Amino acid sequence: MRSSPEGLVLAPTVTKLPPQARGAVLLTASHGGRYAGGCALLAGVRAVVFHDAGIGRDAAGIAALGLCDAAGTGIPAAAIGHASARIGDAADMLARGRISCANAAAAALSVVPGMTCAEALDRLAAAPVQDYPPPQGTAEARRTLPLPGAVRRVVLLDSASLVRAEEDRGAILVTGSHGGLVGGEAAMALRAEAWAAAFNDAGIGIEAAGIGRLAPLAARGIAAVTVAAVSARIGEAGSTLRDGVISAVNAVAAARGAAVGARLAEVVEAWGRIGQ
Repeated sequence: MRSSPEGLVLAPTVTKLPPQARGAVLLTASHGGRYAGGCALLAGVRAVVFHDAGIGRDAAGIAALGLCDAAGTGIPAAAIGHASARIGDAADMLARGRISCANAAAAALSVVPGMTCAEALDRLAAAPVQDYPPPQGTAEARRTLPLPGAVRRVVLLDSASLVRAEEDRGAILVTGSHGGLVGGEAAMALRAEAWAAAFNDAGIGIEAAGIGRLAPLAARGIAAVTVAAVSARIGEAGSTLRDGVISAVNAVAAARGAAVGARLAEVVEAWGRIGQ
């Protein structure tokens, strides 16, 4: 994470922002889901650019844009297209990202689809600093799923940032997070030695960035899959499990019976009954 003298803050994830994000223009490599928008607004940004995560089911990947429009007199927000830059990598978004969509407040500053990320950030710098109340109804959820006959815990987490290293050891973790590597770091693939994990593929995108966690997790012996962004709402673990159709699997997951095209709910139910 870094900031520039011009007041631009770059962050690989919107869940961990520095104090200098307040009043700044933020470029975050997080998806543009509703909770991500809430994090940006809670930090007090004056404008923000997210990754569109393939946009996906019910346009969940850019839900933050509408949330930002409703804050204050309108907080400018835009998203970088998943085919132009890697999710989880703010520097790559700055270097080659192109805008896929912009909210009304950003459009008023002449931010338009097709524009380079760098040019959009220059225009967003004209946004005024505002005081606005924190957003409502954007809290993430973490809960254990009651699964009859299961011999291992199944935990639903709207964000992988909610993983607990010791508590989640050996569990099946179903997240609403994207399957990309945060900051391109393999060590950030998952903060627990889980038995299995599921993510949203964020449209897979350029250089298959949306499934970047899978190989590093296989190296740790963790079964990992992604569900298609068009099948489940990113940022919502419940939708990942309930609606998700598997789009990619790592070698460990394949060895345990997961396959592209399968419904995640069925795979998780079967996995929950597999012993040590």
